[in-house]
Amino acid sequence: AGMVHAVVLLLVLLFLMPYAELIPMPVIAAILFVVAYNMSEWRKFLKIITSKKYLDVLVLILTFVLTVVFDLVVAIEVGILCAAILFMKRMSDVTQVEGWKYIDDLDEGTDPDCISLRDVPKNTLVYEISGPMFFGAAEKITSISLKEKDTCLILRMRSVNAIDATALHSLEGLLEDCKKKKITLILSHVNEQPMNVMKKSG
Repeated sequence: AGMVHAVVLLLVLLFLMPYAELIPMPVIAAILFVVAYNMSEWRKFLKIITSKKYLDVLVLILTFVLTVVFDLVVAIEVGILCAAILFMKRMSDVTQVEGWKYIDDLDEGTDPDCISLRDVPKNTLVYEISGPMFFGAAEKITSISLKEKDTCLILRMRSVNAIDATALHSLEGLLEDCKKKKITLILSHVNEQPMNVMKKSG
């Protein structure tokens, strides 16, 4: 649509300028008012403003103010930057590194038949990683605590769809820690993208 619009405007400028000059300014102003009104989408604007997504509202208002005070280019640059930071925060919030609950570690009053309890070999730790592993969530890998009595650590990564260099560095640090304590590290259910990144890094 934008490309067709540009071509039509070019044709008007080249061939129809003598006729375009005859259009009264108030008519052009009225057309611009209607276009601006339709572009404003004020109903959607009000809907977002009245929602309880406060950070989204903040990004919207900031972009709106920058558009009015400076120009659209500055507003879009800052808006995209803020939206990217907000997206990274949300991704880091959904990324979890959680250890399994084991039958051997039953608390008093816990049902031994509970499906959330897992039966694993002795001195084996199992951690489930959920969500993308990137620099915003890389430090969560350091929450894995290893004990001297542990002989094996299994990281289940079926819910990890992406990994970056920072998270990979954290994994390498965990591997070094495992080697020092003579613990076998097993990566389970690794998806294609994380596997390719690991292979390329050696």
